[in-house]
Amino acid sequence: MSDNVVLTVTALNRYVKSLLDSDVNLQTVYVKGEISNFKAGGAGGHFYMTIKDENSRIRAAMFRSANSRLKFMPENDMSVIIRGRVSLYEQGGEYQLIIDDMQPDGAGALAAAFEQLKKKLAAEGVFDEAHKKPIPAFPERVGVVTSGTGAAVRDIINVISRRYPVAEIIVCPVSVQGENAKAEISSAINLFNEKKAADVIIVGRGGGSVEDLWAFNEELVARAVYASEIPVISAVGHETDFTICDFAADLRAPTPSAAAELAVPDSAELTDSINALQRAMYAYSERRIAQERSKLGCISSLIEKNNPKVVIESYFLRIDYIYDSLKNAAGLCLERNRSKLNETVLRLDACSPLKIMSKGYAVAVKGSRIVKSVTDTEPGDEIDLKLADGTARCEVKEVWKK
Repeated sequence: MSDNVVLTVTALNRYVKSLLDSDVNLQTVYVKGEISNFKAGGAGGHFYMTIKDENSRIRAAMFRSANSRLKFMPENDMSVIIRGRVSLYEQGGEYQLIIDDMQPDGAGALAAAFEQLKKKLAAEGVFDEAHKKPIPAFPERVGVVTSGTGAAVRDIINVISRRYPVAEIIVCPVSVQGENAKAEISSAINLFNEKKAADVIIVGRGGGSVEDLWAFNEELVARAVYASEIPVISAVGHETDFTICDFAADLRAPTPSAAAELAVPDSAELTDSINALQRAMYAYSERRIAQERSKLGCISSLIEKNNPKVVIESYFLRIDYIYDSLKNAAGLCLERNRSKLNETVLRLDACSPLKIMSKGYAVAVKGSRIVKSVTDTEPGDEIDLKLADGTARCEVKEVWKK
């Protein structure tokens, strides 16, 4: 560029930008630093940030086409390793780092994404125990959301068919890895709920790498599991594998086969339990019948002892005894009184005026009064002499005293 050429600001920035863009050494650079001033979204969905270390900083941008491939969300103070290119933002006159890829420094991107989503959903209560639903004891239909051709679906079907053959198994085959997996898994869970097609749902797949299992760490799947009205058992990978789906589910199983065992009871164990209960019921019934029979015998004895008929008969016997006693007492009393009466009659008869008069005595009556003294009469009075066999009227001729 000539020394005497006068450039506009725009031309200068454009020239510097062309120098930066054409420098092979700046086309692909790897930069390690810490994120600050992070901004996401906007109309274009781009990320803007500053990358800094102890002494310097540089502005950086990550366009939507690049950041859509990230498994984690960048955050302030996060240490990252960036692959990108150096360019210049003409309007601002600032050189910047255009980020093509980004990885957390230390833990991998998937691990960072896992922890970020786990922390977010935990804060929202998606993993709360209070929200988890009990697994039905005797499900009639078991829904299975997994690959239609993998070993997991065969294991689940075999275990359920062996343990609880009366259950209907409804398989909704889905992709369990790849770009479409999260949408297919969440849609299958939602479909089971819309159709009310199962009493419990098993969601999962067999083992694999972290990348293979990643569909079960997606927020879309976790929210579908959380929103399910049907209880969900998560069975992803092996016993040591843990996914976001495990935390959101109502129950976590270490393997798909274990999930099948947790989803249905063992019919053989149920049979044994029913037989044991039947035996216990019979034994209890026999003991109870014996106890009640003994009680009934005691009650019967009491009833017999206190039978109204028996009581009435005893009262009748008592009445007869009392009647006989009264009759005997009355006869003795009557006899005694009869004897007394005879004695009294004899005494009265002995004292009877008629008896006396039959011996020659008479009773003098003047008018209506008995003459008891010579003073009761005087010469010339007429008196009646009542004799034993009649009455004689007499005239008093003379009265004298002893």
